[in-house]
Amino acid sequence: MRVVRLDSNQRPGDDEFRTLYYAHCSPHKTPSTPRVGTRPDARGVSVRTASMDNVTGEANRHFKEGIAMKSMLAHARLAVLCVACIVAGSVSAQQVYPTKAIRIVSPYPPGGSTSVYAQLVAGQLIEAWGKQVLVDNRGGGNTLIGSDHVAKSAPDGYTLMVVTTTHVIVPQLMKTPYDPFKDFTPISTIGRSELVLGVHPSLPVKNLKEFIALAKARPGELNYGTSGSGSVTHLAVELFRLEADIKMTRVPYKGSGPQITAFMGGEIEVYLNAAVNLAPLVKSNRAKALGITGDQRHPSLPTVPTFAEAGLPSFKANSWSGLIGPARLPKPIVDKLSQEIMRSQRAPEFAGKMRAYGIEPFINTPEQFAELMKVDSAKYARVIKEANIRMD
Repeated sequence: MRVVRLDSNQRPGDDEFRTLYYAHCSPHKTPSTPRVGTRPDARGVSVRTASMDNVTGEANRHFKEGIAMKSMLAHARLAVLCVACIVAGSVSAQQVYPTKAIRIVSPYPPGGSTSVYAQLVAGQLIEAWGKQVLVDNRGGGNTLIGSDHVAKSAPDGYTLMVVTTTHVIVPQLMKTPYDPFKDFTPISTIGRSELVLGVHPSLPVKNLKEFIALAKARPGELNYGTSGSGSVTHLAVELFRLEADIKMTRVPYKGSGPQITAFMGGEIEVYLNAAVNLAPLVKSNRAKALGITGDQRHPSLPTVPTFAEAGLPSFKANSWSGLIGPARLPKPIVDKLSQEIMRSQRAPEFAGKMRAYGIEPFINTPEQFAELMKVDSAKYARVIKEANIRMD
């Protein structure tokens, strides 16, 4: 469309420029026809004129529509760019991570089974990625100190934590500054360890039946240790007392390390814990192993009978370990860590190292690990109620 000024003496104004904009921007639409008339010029000669009212109204409307369309297109391009950046950043995080040292927190003092799990995972990640991986023992507060630290850490994959079944038990016995599910990201299970009942060599018993008979003859006289209050070994030994119908005196410790020291020193006579902790003591004749949980004997302790073989088939318990991180840990990082741990667990050499400590590789995806924690939380809630367990 071409707009012509009908009066050659009239200077162009805003109305004509808006009309020209309309003509160029909306070539497929025709504005309302100008009203044509006549008026006298300075010489008294009638000249033809055109009213721009209708044209101007249409032009203004389409002018605004054009600006709105451009704004919408600009926002659309920005949205596409943002999505592209997010996807690219996510892919980049998976490809680049890690770029610095990783810290694996153990919420127990050094020397216990979680330290062993953490060291095994750290060594494997160092070998696979060539980056420094540090094990940071932050014991105390029934795992609250280390767990709270990790819960409040940045979700960047550089602060992780090795946990055991205790992670879902403690919050049922005391108020915690974190939620065991909402404030953490499950990454992968690491291993599963059956529990061994050990007694001090000075105790005059040779098997489980003799021990139960001695405990019933001396109610409350025998001492047993636990790694803090509400740990899986605490609940397991309480369950053992219920099944065996015996009474013993509990002595709590801050971790497996201090508990082992007390056991070797004779402060406690009874020690129920993971095979990883008791196997070295049994092999060096510093403990008598009377039974092990599970359906079959353990390769690291082939002479130790299962509880079913020893005469107490109703007692069933074990302990798992796993790697978790803070909540909102990016999925690419979770997947990279999980895949590397699962790859290691399938490798014969790494699996052999785990079994040497009495640990069986326990493979689960992040989703399966999350479900396992929920199931065990419900299971031990029942034990707590039936055994009337209270936090110290």
